[in-house]
Amino acid sequence: MSFDIKGKVALVTGANRGIGKSIVESFIKHGASKVYAAVRDTNSVSELIETFGDRVIAVHLDLSKPETIAELAKNAGDVQIVVNNAGVLAMASPLSENAEDALAYELEINTFGLLRIARAFTPILEKNGSGALVQLNSVASIKNFTALTTYSASKAATYSITQGLKEELAEKDISVLSVHPGPIATSMAETGGMIEIAEPTSVVSEGIVSYLKQGKFHLFPDSMAKEFESAYAGFAQNVVEVVG
Repeated sequence: MSFDIKGKVALVTGANRGIGKSIVESFIKHGASKVYAAVRDTNSVSELIETFGDRVIAVHLDLSKPETIAELAKNAGDVQIVVNNAGVLAMASPLSENAEDALAYELEINTFGLLRIARAFTPILEKNGSGALVQLNSVASIKNFTALTTYSASKAATYSITQGLKEELAEKDISVLSVHPGPIATSMAETGGMIEIAEPTSVVSEGIVSYLKQGKFHLFPDSMAKEFESAYAGFAQNVVEVVG
């Protein structure tokens, strides 16, 4: 299903920096009427508000606290597209002493956060008609990176959930886009030791706008991601994207 951001009301989680901030900027650039910037600290989006005025609304959200999601859903009932961008990374290999704690932390935000957002906002998207849900996954959702094992596991789980949402939300006329970046110039790439090969955040945000309009399910936006896409395309098209 094709979805055009022009004239739409959007919600972007983790909107204060990195990819999230870039998504807000791209959405406004392409004609979104309003963007809710959902963050833990609403003061952290002051720069976006200074730039775009009342087209950006700072709202409080903590994916680890379901009550904040429920409250946001009450106050953002005009949303037509939700971008679940907020995520966390805790460096842990399989045998790291902190592996269990890292995985629990990442699952809480990355995986349960997606479930909570989807449950809270699906009724709103359905009510407002022909909506869209965008989930920021990762190439790590398809391929394990040893030093990022627990992160990879949490993103593999979110990717699986995203596939389930694609099937279920299609019946409600809601598009779903699964985004799989490689190294992008964010603090997460710096933590993961990949900042030297990272690409600009705009390749993700502009890709989202384009792929929503094309009605695609998978987006591999950057150079490394496109290498994954080349190897994965057959399975994606013939297995993952097959209805039923």
